[in-house]
Amino acid sequence: MLRSPLFWKLFLGFTAINLLTVFALLTVSWGWYEDYAQAQSDTGLRTVATIALELAPQWFPTGESGEESRAKSSVALARLSQRTGVRVVVVDSAGMSLSGEVDDDHALAAARDVLVRGQEVWSRIAERADEQSGDPVGDIYAVPINNETGATIGAIAFERQDSTANQALASLGRRYGAVALISSLLVLGLGYAVVVHVVHPLRLLNRVALGMAAGDYGQRAFVPNRDELGALARAFNSMGRELGRRLTELRDSDRRQATVLGGMIEGVIAIDDNQQVLFANAAAGRLFDFVPGKVEGRPLLEVVRHHALHQAVLAVISSRRPQRLEIEWQERNLSVQATPLVGDPAAGAVVVLHDTTELRRLETLRRDFVANVSHELKTPLSSIKAYSETLLGGASEDEENRTIFLERIVDQADRLDDLIRDMLNLARIESANQPFEIQSVLVNDIADDCLRDYEPRSKAKQIRLWSDPPELETRVQADPDGLRVILGNLVDNAIKYTPEGGEVCIRWNSESDH
Repeated sequence: MLRSPLFWKLFLGFTAINLLTVFALLTVSWGWYEDYAQAQSDTGLRTVATIALELAPQWFPTGESGEESRAKSSVALARLSQRTGVRVVVVDSAGMSLSGEVDDDHALAAARDVLVRGQEVWSRIAERADEQSGDPVGDIYAVPINNETGATIGAIAFERQDSTANQALASLGRRYGAVALISSLLVLGLGYAVVVHVVHPLRLLNRVALGMAAGDYGQRAFVPNRDELGALARAFNSMGRELGRRLTELRDSDRRQATVLGGMIEGVIAIDDNQQVLFANAAAGRLFDFVPGKVEGRPLLEVVRHHALHQAVLAVISSRRPQRLEIEWQERNLSVQATPLVGDPAAGAVVVLHDTTELRRLETLRRDFVANVSHELKTPLSSIKAYSETLLGGASEDEENRTIFLERIVDQADRLDDLIRDMLNLARIESANQPFEIQSVLVNDIADDCLRDYEPRSKAKQIRLWSDPPELETRVQADPDGLRVILGNLVDNAIKYTPEGGEVCIRWNSESDH
């Protein structure tokens, strides 16, 4: 807490304001008390003067000798001073003191000044200052004394000693000092408690905010205050829970998307508007031979040096229209679909790559197959047509040739039927719609049927066609027609590519469950 800059700012500011307020109040009250004490002292001095003026005519000679009169006056004045605590000095109209004061006496000088002015005089004894404080220690009030006719017969001066008042003020000053010290300590303690009450929740919220900024959304700020800070902490905790929930949803969504994109056989590359790679899945890495995680942030042209692909991406970003093209990359055919990302202007593009190499190869094979089948179909059809025309031309009358021609027409028709059957089987297999009737099949019977079907062709090429069955009959779970087709294709190719005088042998055996 003591290391917090905010704590010291608030604490020093709060303490300074309150201490200044306390000392201002003490200063004002001290000045008011001094003025009040002075006013009370002046009032008391005037009261004494009023009483003394009523007795003053008695102090002047009325037929007695002047010395005796002065003696009586001196005694009366001493008694009055003792009772009131105020020194009284009386002078006659000639300025002579009735109590024998010295000439440098301040009260005597004030009384004589009254005779000169003809009016009352207030004065402070500034020369006799207190040795410690340097403040004046007394007041003098002098007034003229008039007889019954209104003539001035003398003057009287009243001197008040302020030692008692100064002591009272000094005592009060010590009390004010104690009050100032206690008030300062209370202000410091109260300021510390108030500032800690404010700063502690803020420091807690700051620590939680830093934790959330670092990715820890499980932190919470527990502030028991029932003020705005408590409401802020509760709102902060609610925000943390909501952010954590949404972050979890985003992570789950990203994980699902990454799983989907990673499992795709199509390559996917996302590019920003600066043509830098944002994301690439594993399929794209396999197609272009790079590690997906290491190419993020690099320019696309640096990762894949293909001018046509780069131009297509630039066109998508600038025009915001999808682009489709075919490119070749290291003996592979790739179909490219580039689509702009969401944003205005476009935030980039996503490129989907599909390897069409196998598809192109199959298309080539299909074209070759169609060409070969066309040729194979043309041969038996031509033969059938030629034999039919020969028979129609008169060969039908020749019984021997007619039989030969008809047999050849049948052979060519069978050949044509086999070709059409093969094409239909191939079409069904490629369409994946061929129903299979799996059942127990005796392999020996299938092999015997195949030998019987292809024996004429093997004899025509002088090829020995035979089988080598195992000692025990073998049964398998298979579709009979499918097994005949597969075995027939194998034997047909074997006869076709075996030179004359060779042999074709069918063998089969069982290993474990196969």
